[in-house]
Amino acid sequence: MDYEILYAFVLATAALAIAPGPDNIYVLMQSITHGKKYGLATVAGLISGCLVHTTLLAFGVSALVKANDKLFFAIKLFGALYLFYLAFQVFKAGSTVDLSGEVIPKKGLGQLFKQGFIMNVLNPKVTIFFLAFFPGFLFSRSLGTVTQFYVLGLLFMLVSGLVFGVIAVLSGSISHYITRHSRVGLFLKWLQIAVFLGIGIYLLLSGK
Repeated sequence: MDYEILYAFVLATAALAIAPGPDNIYVLMQSITHGKKYGLATVAGLISGCLVHTTLLAFGVSALVKANDKLFFAIKLFGALYLFYLAFQVFKAGSTVDLSGEVIPKKGLGQLFKQGFIMNVLNPKVTIFFLAFFPGFLFSRSLGTVTQFYVLGLLFMLVSGLVFGVIAVLSGSISHYITRHSRVGLFLKWLQIAVFLGIGIYLLLSGK
């Protein structure tokens, strides 16, 4: 078992969770507008949805890994190109973090959990991202690929959940800091670009 690969996966996941995106901005706005527990309910729903994507990835890609080395390489090549595309999209986007926020209607905790879960499960970009992100981080020659994908999926959920949870709990301080420091958005933009490019290059260079 290669723990260095797992450490790299955890660091990449944390960096991506911190960088501004639709999910953590939505968590931040729910927390600012309605309170921390409503942000945490949203986090729980979003993170739970990742289990569905992990299951689809584990059983689908694992079969391809066993069946065809060239096909698995094609998956990794697609993943690297997709990550490069995401880096380019971030590069083209602005560097400001928009916290002006249109008014967010208040919902119950159960409704927010359900909405976060459905938002995640029905988002095809999450499935594509998992397909691009996970295959290069298989970390063991003795464990089955299904087990490894579930380990990666659970690590992704744990790390992202912790980061999103901190965002929910510290929402007031975070929004105040972002508002006062305009360069934060620029730093986070380039952090996101660096992570996408780094993972893409790693996928191209990694073996099976």
